[in-house]
Amino acid sequence: MAGTNRKRQIITGGPAIILVEPQLGENIGMVARAMANFGLSNLRIVNPRDGWPNDKAVSAAAHADHVIAGVLVFDTLQAALADLNLVYATTARPRDGHKPVRGPVEAGEILRRREDGGERTGILFGRERIGLRNWEVGLADEIVTFPVNPAYASLNIAQAVLLMSYEWMKSGLSNPHETAFDKPEVEPAPKSDLHGLFAQIEEGLDARGYFRSETKRMKAVDNLRAVLTRPGFSTDEINVLRGLFASFDRFGRPGQRMPAGTGEALDDNRGTEE
Repeated sequence: MAGTNRKRQIITGGPAIILVEPQLGENIGMVARAMANFGLSNLRIVNPRDGWPNDKAVSAAAHADHVIAGVLVFDTLQAALADLNLVYATTARPRDGHKPVRGPVEAGEILRRREDGGERTGILFGRERIGLRNWEVGLADEIVTFPVNPAYASLNIAQAVLLMSYEWMKSGLSNPHETAFDKPEVEPAPKSDLHGLFAQIEEGLDARGYFRSETKRMKAVDNLRAVLTRPGFSTDEINVLRGLFASFDRFGRPGQRMPAGTGEALDDNRGTEE
């Protein structure tokens, strides 16, 4: 599977994901995949319609084998929740005002704090067609609901699990802008490398008669250096550019003038007088 790296340590643990009477094995498998994406591994299933194990779930899990292997199956919701200290019920339907209602960001942060404090937590998801019944929501401590389009608020199980799993993972980051895939550290090139690039380009432009006057030359060189100093090139990047420009010399002759209009952006005075 693209994006899977079995050499890296698998992140596991976190809140239990509890599916109430799921109908399709494919949906269970996609839930397992979403959980594995964001470091959750405790999947509990209450009275699955097609029984367990389920070959379609295994196929849809896309190698989230550790989640599938650890699935716990229960006959009743009460049994699935018995060892948990805090449970969220996910729903998009209006309910009575007896339970706190959280958004996914806040719920993820609360789950993280409670788990870090040694408590066992869970997130409850309902059936594909009708979601959770009122009495099932009543067994949860709080409700979590997603900021969705009010006219199209229904999410499938895997989508809902993915959103909460993402918020769980994000709540554990020391920096909200942190990513798992950092760009490689590159040391900026010394100015001598950059000056060598300038000299090479200017020499090539001179050989082709690009500079039509000294005034034009000064303006073009200033603009060129402004463009090339902006990115903060590394030495390797400058070497790539120097190799590129060097290749041009194999296709031109000293003294050959560039076609009219070529490179106008370099010496464009943008309305200023010479």
